[in-house]
Amino acid sequence: MNPIFQYLIAETVKHQVKKKKLSSNQIEKEVKNAKVELSHIFRDSFLIGCGILSATFGLSGFLLPNSFIDGGVTGISLIISELTEMPLSILLVALNVPFMILAFSTISRQFAIKSIVAVLLLAVSVHFIPFDAITDDKLLISVFGGFFLGLGIGLAIRGGSVIDGTEVLAIFVSRRTSLTIGDVILIFNILIFGVAAYVFSVEIALYAILTYLAASKTVDFVVSGIEEYVGVTIISDRHEEIRLMIIEKLGRGCTLYSGKKGYAKRGEPLKETNIVYTLLTRLELSKLQTELDKIDKNAFLVMHSIKDAKGGMIKKRPLK
Repeated sequence: MNPIFQYLIAETVKHQVKKKKLSSNQIEKEVKNAKVELSHIFRDSFLIGCGILSATFGLSGFLLPNSFIDGGVTGISLIISELTEMPLSILLVALNVPFMILAFSTISRQFAIKSIVAVLLLAVSVHFIPFDAITDDKLLISVFGGFFLGLGIGLAIRGGSVIDGTEVLAIFVSRRTSLTIGDVILIFNILIFGVAAYVFSVEIALYAILTYLAASKTVDFVVSGIEEYVGVTIISDRHEEIRLMIIEKLGRGCTLYSGKKGYAKRGEPLKETNIVYTLLTRLELSKLQTELDKIDKNAFLVMHSIKDAKGGMIKKRPLK
């Protein structure tokens, strides 16, 4: 954060907390918390702003000029806009607001407020920012229209909001039925594509599916990260050698926690052991398994996907 802003924040918070008669330590804590909160607000606002611009470019530069549609609430807005010639900006707000109100009780008040602001800004952006049609090739329209729209949705989610209310509806329904969030979104979009096939043509519906697939895959990349981490749990009697191998050979950090081996007959004492846990990328798994076999071929491994990770030594990626 800019030093000038940091100074202004510190002085403002100190002025406010003087009235509460707090100790110097409490004042410092309040200042630190205020800096963290405001830095997160600036970061989230930047991500949401970039997401809105990207989604606007995808809609105005690819989908709208060529009468293409997408899934979700945005897809419904595009269908209604095409049939009634109502401005898309008005439809985006009108159709998303009920879902954003639902978000107050389903997710959180802060999330709902940020999402309402993001949808309003998207509507204003679509209405006032002009983009010329980039191409008239149907395949390029579907792929890149979906890509930029998905990039916008993903960046908005990274910023703690949504610009399409489908996810809110999916969370609400999944909490009250046996359906998962993915099931709800899939059913919702199947209905939209079915309507598109009936109202327009099967060809338009097929291109809409392609747009949706491009958008959803881009959202996955943006939200979950292109480089997916893998959590690895290793159980071995030679845990100290494995710990050193992870640090020295892979350049990664690890955590050891105490456990007991559960494989023992009735009445026999359970053997205590240290369990090694580390995070790697998929590119490093082969190196780990090679080095692990050198130490203990019979070591027990459990691996699972990690959507995102932060802190520690995860930024180091030596591929030796």
